[in-house]
Amino acid sequence: MSTRRNFLKLSAFTAGLFTINKSKAIENIARSNAKQIKPVVISTWSHGMAANEGAWKVLSSNGTALDAVEKGVMVTEDDLTNLSVGLGGLPDRDGHVTLDASIMDEKGRCAGVAFLERIKHPISVARMVMEKTPHVLMVGEGAQKFALDNGFKLESKELTPEADKAYKEWLKKSEYKPVINIENHDTIGMVALDAHGNLSGSCTTSGLAYKMHGRVGDSPIIGAGMYVDNEVGAACATGLGETVLKICGSYQVVEFMRQGLSPEEACKKTVERLIKKSPNYKDVQVGFLALNKNGEHGAYSLQKGFNYALYTPENGNKLFDAKSFI
Repeated sequence: MSTRRNFLKLSAFTAGLFTINKSKAIENIARSNAKQIKPVVISTWSHGMAANEGAWKVLSSNGTALDAVEKGVMVTEDDLTNLSVGLGGLPDRDGHVTLDASIMDEKGRCAGVAFLERIKHPISVARMVMEKTPHVLMVGEGAQKFALDNGFKLESKELTPEADKAYKEWLKKSEYKPVINIENHDTIGMVALDAHGNLSGSCTTSGLAYKMHGRVGDSPIIGAGMYVDNEVGAACATGLGETVLKICGSYQVVEFMRQGLSPEEACKKTVERLIKKSPNYKDVQVGFLALNKNGEHGAYSLQKGFNYALYTPENGNKLFDAKSFI
């Protein structure tokens, strides 16, 4: 009896040691993986090259992905020669430049602003909405007043010379027809992974040129233009926002990654779903970017012509052409 009792005690002690050692092993693996994490930033279109440089200044200094995706797209918002982002963007059909943006961090905090006029950095207003209010979306005059109350300046309502020239030319016929890969690359979307293993995303745009006054696309809508789940990955979209909104595109990309698909496969699967919901898909362009928790990236678009910028420690900042359905 004594021998059996001793054996049970020894077995329990050994099992306890095994559990402790197993837990320590898991912790060691986690620490090892954490040390191996390398920052990555990916963004839409060729103007993403300059945006990536801005983001990389943050990431390479051990900064957060949230700071990186804000500072990165601010570079594009600052570029008044860009006709699809920021105050240099082409106006709506009534001559107003209206801006949309969204941001989301690793904690699931998020916010967007829409139909915002005369504010230089809508992405920073979106971040302030996220951090200072209980709201997720603010629009129009209310969003503008919130920005002004929090230190932003009211910029000129005049169009830039390039945008004004294009608008006056459009007014001659006032015809509205989006042009694939020209007018429709109306966004910069960016997602990043920092050295701490956290993901964040941002998206900012002046919207489709000559849109109806008051139109809002996918860019400021969490889950459509951009989405982040720190357990899985992050994604962003570009192109005709109405088609992306109908399928909650960026959220769908992340959910496909949750099911085990690679970032590129998840983007492709989402494009295929979009096609089923969009009878006019041959007349529009949509592209998706994705980054998973391991730093693996991918992209896929509906039509040829979508490119994206990728910055990694190994290869620097490079531009790539995405695979496409058509």
